[in-house]
Amino acid sequence: MSTVAAGNPQDHNKIAADCWRRGNEAVQKENWDYAIQMYFTAVKLRPDNLTYRQSLRFAEYKKYNGNGTGASMASMRSMGSKGKVKKCRMSKDWPGVDVAAEEGLQVNPWDLGFNTDVGDAAKTLGFAEVAIFAYEEVLKKDPGNKDVNKSLALVLEERGEYKRAADCWRRILKQEPTNGEARSKITGLDTKGVMDRGGYEGADSTRGVMAAHEVARRLGGDNKGGPGDSPLADLERQVRKDPANKDLLLKLADMYRREGRLEEAEQNLTKALEISGGNMNIREVLEDVQLDLMAKAVTVAKEQFRANPTDEVKKQQAIAMATEHINREVEILSARTERYPQDMRMKFELATRLMKQQKWQAAIPLLQQSRSDPRVKGESLINLGKCFGYDKKPQLARRQFEAAVPDINHDTQPDLFKDLFYSLGRLCEEMQDKAAAEENYQKVLEVDYNYRDTVKRLDKLQESA
Repeated sequence: MSTVAAGNPQDHNKIAADCWRRGNEAVQKENWDYAIQMYFTAVKLRPDNLTYRQSLRFAEYKKYNGNGTGASMASMRSMGSKGKVKKCRMSKDWPGVDVAAEEGLQVNPWDLGFNTDVGDAAKTLGFAEVAIFAYEEVLKKDPGNKDVNKSLALVLEERGEYKRAADCWRRILKQEPTNGEARSKITGLDTKGVMDRGGYEGADSTRGVMAAHEVARRLGGDNKGGPGDSPLADLERQVRKDPANKDLLLKLADMYRREGRLEEAEQNLTKALEISGGNMNIREVLEDVQLDLMAKAVTVAKEQFRANPTDEVKKQQAIAMATEHINREVEILSARTERYPQDMRMKFELATRLMKQQKWQAAIPLLQQSRSDPRVKGESLINLGKCFGYDKKPQLARRQFEAAVPDINHDTQPDLFKDLFYSLGRLCEEMQDKAAAEENYQKVLEVDYNYRDTVKRLDKLQESA
């Protein structure tokens, strides 16, 4: 689902990240033109990156002092971009639509048409996060826009964000009270939302299902009560009275997040980020919530595929969303390891994501550094052994596995214990050291006789002895 501009993706990642950092430096100096130039370059190289888009739009808003109309004679000055968008749409050149629309937004970042174009291009290209951002920028000025609400609702539903999707249809229904499709969608999405939060799907017993009054409350049939009845409701009232209070927004977002209401948490964090002028600490919390939302979307996609295992489209959607999620994690963690170079735990987390992408050589130096952290030393050594093994360096791999043995105890880390000795057994087997392989497999079977194919491998070794 997620793609980047033509060329070497790794080079694009690095150049885009460098441009984004330069843009941040320019923002600190209020050099808006240079910031926009740098952010736009990052966006063109990584059109799927939400942070780059948000940074670009923030700088554009600042350039025009939030006037809501952009440059003088913006309509005339953006005619060229509109022509490019139209031509690209006719030829279904969606990357071209995206770039042309972003060029137009540099003249007027509030332009409804260009923001819609960005949303449509991102939606078609599979950049769901960017599509959501672009469509919501339109709805800030035109909340009743039927086409945008419908497009946004479809993206949100696919990602399992049922409440936000239902809100889109509610806005449509408000404009068209007789719209049967909107009414039907609202009912279906509200039901999905209750099942998702309440655990109806997959609940083992009635204890795993919400009580009737909780279902009614989440469907909107329960009164929230008065002041003092609910800390959350009290905080919501405070935010309504003082919507520009950054600290209140952060507190409310934290409360929503702890309750699992990630969509509302994201909305409040986005507002707080805008009010703060792009505070990096708030941005990091927002990124974490967005990753949680992506993880939720991946879970929904996988569940949909499991329910229809012969559906090739759902299979590809699940794979693409999982890939998009891991790519986003790598981007965010890469930026943070540069920001916090002494945080070994963060380097370990980045290395584990790179391993999922099978980027062994990129993960190795991070794991070599992270093993200095006692909290992750053993696991770092195990992962380091795996990376060396996949990189065709068996002797180095074996040394790492053997170095991990004193740090891994079955009583406190049973899964790591079994993984270590199984991996070491496999490696010794490949190196034709049958005695060592047998010994390591036996250590696994001593604690878990059914672990993977250990019995089968041990039997085969003993038969050939």
